[in-house]
Amino acid sequence: MKYQCIIFDCDGVLVDSESISTRVLLDMANVLGAAIDVDFFERNFAGKSLKSMLEVIDSRIDQPLPSDFEARYRKQTYEAFRRDMKPIEGIHQLLDTIKVPYGVASSGPPEKIRLNLTTVGLIDKFEGRIFSSYDIGSWKPDPDIFEYAAREMGFSPQECAVVEDSIAGVMAAMKGGFDVFGFATTKNQRELEKEGATVFFHMGELGDLIR
Repeated sequence: MKYQCIIFDCDGVLVDSESISTRVLLDMANVLGAAIDVDFFERNFAGKSLKSMLEVIDSRIDQPLPSDFEARYRKQTYEAFRRDMKPIEGIHQLLDTIKVPYGVASSGPPEKIRLNLTTVGLIDKFEGRIFSSYDIGSWKPDPDIFEYAAREMGFSPQECAVVEDSIAGVMAAMKGGFDVFGFATTKNQRELEKEGATVFFHMGELGDLIR
């Protein structure tokens, strides 16, 4: 393979969780009057930290954000993940073909990453190589989480490829000096390419790109 290490984002790359967490957050925010739709979410929230999302929601409502909002959001999303979570199509087959070390680097808290990977049967493939922004106190689009993951696995950014699906994630990896492959849709293809990612649309395509 042309790379010695592959670093995957989690939500939207390994697990099909984005639509679940988006639905829960929009429902909760709009009950408070935030008037946020899916297009707004994709433009302003994709790949960002929950803290930054809550700040935006707080700015769009007429009262302070309830103090238990984050806890209720976590509880509702975790329940929905256990019911509805699926792996990204083709990800199991792709991982079986990768012969170099790989890990996951996510903005989510460690317990969320582990829950997601466990639910879709991927936890054994990533055990010991799970890296969270909460471990280091730095979130995308800052590059620290990818640099941290590469360093902990014993590689330089130039030896690694990053697989992302969000603009913030692509920006973070590019800032860190990584080659980036963007798991794209027709909606965000141009934005991911503009930030420097090589785009693909199915996990079956990625194997040829990283070999």
